[in-house]
Amino acid sequence: MKIKYFLTAVAVAVTSAFSSCSLDEEVDGFSEPHTFYQNRAQCISGLNSCYIPLKNIYTYKMMLATESTTDIAFARSGTLDAVLDLSPSQPRHGADVWTYSYRGVMYCNAAEAGINSSPLSEEDKIPLLGEARIMRAFYYYVLTSFFGDVPYYTVDVATEEIQYEVAHLPRMSAVETREKIIAELLEILPMMEQARTSDVEGNRSGAAMGWMLVTKMAMWNKDYDTALSAIARLEEIYGSLDQYPIDDIMFRNKNTPESIFEIQHTYTAGGVNYSSNVAAICMPYPKTTGEAIYNGVEIPILGKDATAWSPMLPSAYFSGSLMYEGTVDKRDAINLIHSGYEGQKFPTTGYTAFGPKFWCPGMSGTYDSNNYKVFRYADALLMKAECYCMKETDADKAVEYLNMVKRRAGLDDYQFRNWTKLFQEIMDERARELFGEFQRKFDLVRWGVWYERTNAFTGYDKVQNNMRPCHEYYPIPDKEVVYSGYALDNNAYKADGL
Repeated sequence: MKIKYFLTAVAVAVTSAFSSCSLDEEVDGFSEPHTFYQNRAQCISGLNSCYIPLKNIYTYKMMLATESTTDIAFARSGTLDAVLDLSPSQPRHGADVWTYSYRGVMYCNAAEAGINSSPLSEEDKIPLLGEARIMRAFYYYVLTSFFGDVPYYTVDVATEEIQYEVAHLPRMSAVETREKIIAELLEILPMMEQARTSDVEGNRSGAAMGWMLVTKMAMWNKDYDTALSAIARLEEIYGSLDQYPIDDIMFRNKNTPESIFEIQHTYTAGGVNYSSNVAAICMPYPKTTGEAIYNGVEIPILGKDATAWSPMLPSAYFSGSLMYEGTVDKRDAINLIHSGYEGQKFPTTGYTAFGPKFWCPGMSGTYDSNNYKVFRYADALLMKAECYCMKETDADKAVEYLNMVKRRAGLDDYQFRNWTKLFQEIMDERARELFGEFQRKFDLVRWGVWYERTNAFTGYDKVQNNMRPCHEYYPIPDKEVVYSGYALDNNAYKADGL
């Protein structure tokens, strides 16, 4: 097996991760898989650790990094990710994404090794091994989407020699990494229970999450046949989209049947409890201290104790063209509030804010207890439309799947004219349907249009002034480059003078 990269100071990472969690199970022997993984409960305990790093990745900074520097949203925020003030020496949220994603990889690799060495039957091992591989695939999905080419490894770092070797390896082709991950998943997914995530005990990652990751990575690699095959498996599991209520896309509605993956807050499996702060940047601003008044308008559902930060706002392109005031689109009242709230007008003419999709009713301070939607079934159906469009082989099928999503939103069917216009409509429909779900920048980058579309539509001059072509991906933190003995690099940033 080819050994690839590991993060800085692996031993420190293990210690700090477990000192911050409250797993009920004994974890002292976790780093010794041959002695710890002796029964199913201990295997589950090891798998619980694979979820711990998510809370440090999916924060308000992840929202800013993936949604506010795009064509559909921006944020006049002091958080520098929002204005692309990025460099290898100042990687901003990139430092957390790198550290915690590789920490997640470490836990997944250790869990897989431990489960393999356990005395469980081969049949009992399959769902457990599948979960470890699926979560590892998710961390690599984040890493390759965020940084592009990154080091890849699947072995348990059990000795200093392995630690040294993996710590001094260079970037690996993101295309090759995805191909390897797809192959690993396809080997085990058909043997797992084919169920919706909401039907899996504890909403743990199962086959549906695996098929979605195969789809996502295949889409990045422009391997549309593999993506179509994986989406077909999701269709067998999830059925017709119209059975899933449109209101369930709100973050406060947790673990809904349409969901494929959500970041769990107040998640209790294994004793882990999460809280975060995305809602703090998704409310009308400013807030009146001690009152439920937001930008001069009373919004009782938000309560008087919430803390509102400088908000994300929709771009004029999004709120004026894609989801404009008065549209019949059912998602509009969920995604945005235009001009005011329940008959009360904002004092600022033309002010449009993020809507109740992101609000946490009665929030105290910045403690947002919503779940964050990352993958939903509607996303898969839109990718199926995209596959047929990119292959240019079946316009009827492409339009059929696009219209499944449109109809649920109350929009008229799209009529095919040509492939170029169809692709534009798919891009726009993904913006409407998946608004604020940590995906827009990833979509724009994989389509090869992030720089031009963000520059054209952001509506925020600081983003336009700071942005460089290299910013389509985050830089690898300088300290990681140094630790690797300069095996890693930020050549794209050097080429742009950063």
